[in-house]
Amino acid sequence: MNKIFTLIFSLITAFGFSQTKEIQIEFIGNCGLHMTDGITNFYIDFPYKSGAHGYMEFKESELDSIKENSIFIFTHKHSDHYSKKNLKKVMKEKGGQTYGVSNISELEKLNETLDNFEIEAFKTEHKVFGINFRHYSFLITWHGKRMYLSGDTTEPQTIGKIKNIDWAFVPYWILKNAKEQKIDIDADMYYVYHLYPEQIPSAKENWDKVDNIHPLTEQGEILKLEY
Repeated sequence: MNKIFTLIFSLITAFGFSQTKEIQIEFIGNCGLHMTDGITNFYIDFPYKSGAHGYMEFKESELDSIKENSIFIFTHKHSDHYSKKNLKKVMKEKGGQTYGVSNISELEKLNETLDNFEIEAFKTEHKVFGINFRHYSFLITWHGKRMYLSGDTTEPQTIGKIKNIDWAFVPYWILKNAKEQKIDIDADMYYVYHLYPEQIPSAKENWDKVDNIHPLTEQGEILKLEY
């Protein structure tokens, strides 16, 4: 009897998830995101080095919770976005595929292997103390939904050329620079990420009541985009 009940419950659960038709995005910290449609799992700019450069820390259990055979995509290799040590540990225990500045052409081939999925990579500026580091921003179109991931770039020109963005994940300086440079961004919703812990109170004060701007301040927050 218990086996029959378990089977029925499993079928109901699976059926319910398939009927939901949504992309779930978990905010891990900094620019770190876990994106899934219930079948394929992506990790963007994670794992990074916890607490690097004064940015957000995460618990060790976050690494343990990474799904097996996931796809890891990195905008660049600064330690608040990427950790060679943590990634090596995860890949050894969980497997998966890794993409970043050194194999962008391989990343774009995912368009050929995944259903209802397309990714476009844009070489974008990221200067630190006058030195321009290799950096890419990404437009992901998944199940017909368009999500732009800007990473650390300061330039709003790239996102300003893209039309019909459903969700834009941007640091606050992209919005600031776009306003100053009078660049319009065509996005339905803005998620502001990569905040220092001390910036969180002012981010909430400035944006919590703005309908189409949401600051990502709570690690573990789940966003749901229906398709």
